[in-house]
Amino acid sequence: MTTRQLKDPASMQRRLAQASLRVPCVPSASRSPNSGASTRRIRGAALPIVLLISSMMLVTSAAWFEASLAASRSTANLPETLQAFHAADSALTLCARAVLSGTAPVGAIAVASEPAGWKLELSFSAGAFTPIAQWSGSVAPPQCLAEAWRLATRPEAKAYLLTARGFGRTQESQTWLQLELVVDGEKIERHWRRVAARPF
Repeated sequence: MTTRQLKDPASMQRRLAQASLRVPCVPSASRSPNSGASTRRIRGAALPIVLLISSMMLVTSAAWFEASLAASRSTANLPETLQAFHAADSALTLCARAVLSGTAPVGAIAVASEPAGWKLELSFSAGAFTPIAQWSGSVAPPQCLAEAWRLATRPEAKAYLLTARGFGRTQESQTWLQLELVVDGEKIERHWRRVAARPF
């Protein structure tokens, strides 16, 4: 290239135009045909994740709500339960004293297996007595049923199953307690237990 050609503007423009034609064209990333499909796939995958998280939050909220309701019911029923428990516990203690002194009404027939008369409403109502005339705050006085029990392994001993029922302010609030009383000569054994579910 001569000095004259370098100083000629028209010649320079022609050479630059020819050089631009020889530069390969690089495709723009924004014009890629796969970019739109990739964006749609990302948006489509995000939707199930959002729905899953929303479902988990809904289930957790429902569980907390049920737990709060159960706790509030337990708190509301606690005074009733304590009232019935103390009534049954006192009746059971007085019933055991009456059995040991021979003043409590006890069935004459001692069964070989564990007595089950307390589970039937008719037999319990017929044989139960009230060691306490009235318990303050209860809808009814506590009751106690004494049933004789013959132990096959200890024929010399006298055994009794005592069942007491205490009430709260309503008939529905009840607590049942039991005491296994074994009299073997001078030795007296007491085995206390609570009835988890009312029999009737």
